[in-house]
Amino acid sequence: MTRETMEYDLLIVGAGPAGLSAALCAKRHARARGRDISIAVIEKAPAAGAHILSGGVLDPRALDEFWNDWRQHNPPLEGAVSDEAMYLLGKRKAFRLPPWSIPKNLLHHGQEIINLGKFVAWMAERAEAEGVDIIPGFAATTPLYANDATGSSLVGVATGDFGVARDGSHKVNFQSGIEIRARYTLLAEGCRGNLSRQIIERFQLQRQTQTYALGLRELWRIPETQHLSGLAIHALGWPLSGRAGGGGFVYFLKERLVAVGLVASLNYENPFFSPFDEFQRFKTHPKIQAILKDGERLSYGARTISEGGVQSLPKLVFAGGALVGCAAGLVNFPRMQGIHTAMKSGSLAGYAAAEAVTQNRRHDLLSDYEKNLRESWLYRELHDIRNIKPLFGAGALRNLAAAGICLWAQQLGIGKLFFWTFRHRYPDHQTLRPQAEVGAIEYPAYDNRYTFDRASSLFLSNLNYTKDQPIHLRLVDPEMPERLNLPRYGGPETRYCPAGVYEYQRSDDACSAPLILRINAANCLHCKACDIKDPTLNIVWTPPEGGNGPQYI
Repeated sequence: MTRETMEYDLLIVGAGPAGLSAALCAKRHARARGRDISIAVIEKAPAAGAHILSGGVLDPRALDEFWNDWRQHNPPLEGAVSDEAMYLLGKRKAFRLPPWSIPKNLLHHGQEIINLGKFVAWMAERAEAEGVDIIPGFAATTPLYANDATGSSLVGVATGDFGVARDGSHKVNFQSGIEIRARYTLLAEGCRGNLSRQIIERFQLQRQTQTYALGLRELWRIPETQHLSGLAIHALGWPLSGRAGGGGFVYFLKERLVAVGLVASLNYENPFFSPFDEFQRFKTHPKIQAILKDGERLSYGARTISEGGVQSLPKLVFAGGALVGCAAGLVNFPRMQGIHTAMKSGSLAGYAAAEAVTQNRRHDLLSDYEKNLRESWLYRELHDIRNIKPLFGAGALRNLAAAGICLWAQQLGIGKLFFWTFRHRYPDHQTLRPQAEVGAIEYPAYDNRYTFDRASSLFLSNLNYTKDQPIHLRLVDPEMPERLNLPRYGGPETRYCPAGVYEYQRSDDACSAPLILRINAANCLHCKACDIKDPTLNIVWTPPEGGNGPQYI
C-alpha cells in the first residue's frame, strides 16, 4: 500500500506534558544555535489534552527552568496550594497527620493546582505559536525501522488507517494512514504506550521489572460553602489498606470544582479486587462525603501510572529516538506526581535531539539525554524515594511505617545509610492468586448519590468511537479467557477494568451454554490496565481509529 510521507527533523509521539516540553525546548535550543528545525507532535486524541485527566498538582520547577516567563502567557492555573492535609483513614475515622510529621518531599505547598487537560491544551497553543506542527486525531500504530540489512534504528512511525470495517474491509470513507519520518523520534505516549512497548521489546531496553497503579478520578461541582480554594488533600489507609498500595486525593479547583480520585497499585493478589469499586467506597468515607455532599458529578476517567521507580527504568535511548515522561516510567510515586518529571525529561530529550540535528546527525543514539538526566535533580529526586514503593506493599500500617522511616531518613540527611535498593519481585500480571485460595470481596450497592455504576460513569467520559471498526483490544490466544482466566481467577478482567469493557456471557440462551468473554471495545478509556494485569499478558491494547476514545475536555 502506498502511503503519503511527511519528513521532519524531530517527531514526537504524544502531546502531553513530556512531548510538548520536548517540542518547546528543542525549538528554542535549535534557534539559539542559529537553525530553525522542523518539529511535529502527533496525538491520538482529537485535540491536545482531550485524553488527559483533569486535576493535578504541578511542581513548576522544570517549567521554570526551560521557560522562565511561562506565567506571562496566561496559563490556565487553578490556584496555588495554600493549605494541604494528609489523612490516615479508618473505615469511619480520619486522623490528620500533624504538619511536622510529614516529610518535606511529600509536601506541595506553593505548587500550582491545575486542570491538566486544559494546561496541556494551552501548552500546545504556545508550541504552535513557536512553529511546532501539532497533528491531533492521528494514532501512531507502527514503528518504522531503517531499510538496511539490520533495521536497527527507528526512522519514524506510521499512523493508523481510517474507515476500516470490523471485518477488515474498507468502507467508502477509507483513508490510509501516513508515514511520518524524522531524524529522531521521541516517544511521549504516557504509561504503557503501544509504540513504547514495542520499542522496549525490540531493543531490549527493560532491565528490571516495572510495576503500575490504576488511577481513577471524578470531577465534581460542589456548593460554595464546602469549597476550600487552594486545599490539597491526600489520604492513606482505608479502603485499600491490606489489599493494595495506593491512596486517595481531593484537589480544589476554581468555579467550585473538586477533583477526587483514588490510585490503586496493580500488584494486588485477590482477583476479586476491583479498583473501580474501591474508588466508589472511598467517596463514602465521612471525610470525603462532607466535601461532596449535595454536589454534582461532572466527569469520570481512569489511567494507569508507572510507579516502579528508578530501579524499574528502562534504558532511555535507542538508535533513532528516546523514551520520555511516563513512557519511561519517570513518576514520583510517593508524591503522586509525574507532571514535573515528565516536563524535565522532555526538556532534556528535546535539548539532546536539537543538538544532534544541528550537528546534522540522524538515527543514532541521543546519549546526552540519558547522561544529563542521570546527572539532574530529576534522577536524584527519584533515587531518593526508590524504596518507597517496595516498602509500601499493600498499604498495611507496618508498610506505611517502613516507608515513612525511609522518607524521614532522606530528609534528615542519613538516607545514604539506606544504600541498598529493593527490587520488585514480580510483574503485576504474576501476582494474582487463584480464586480458590482467597475470599470473595463483596462491594456495597451503588447509592447514585456518592457511588455509581460503570455505565453511568462512562456516560460522563464523553466516549466517542467510530462504529464497526476493528476491536482494538486484541487477544493473543482467543481461548485463554475461558480456559484459564475464568476457572482459575474468576474472570479478573471484569473487575480490574474500570470501564466494563470485559464481560462473560452465555454463548446462547441455554442455561447450560458455556460462558465466553465479550469485549465491549467502545467502553474503553485507554487506561491500559488490561494490557498490564491480565495473568498471561494475553490482552494487547492497540490504538483505535485516530481521534476515538474519551474526551475529558
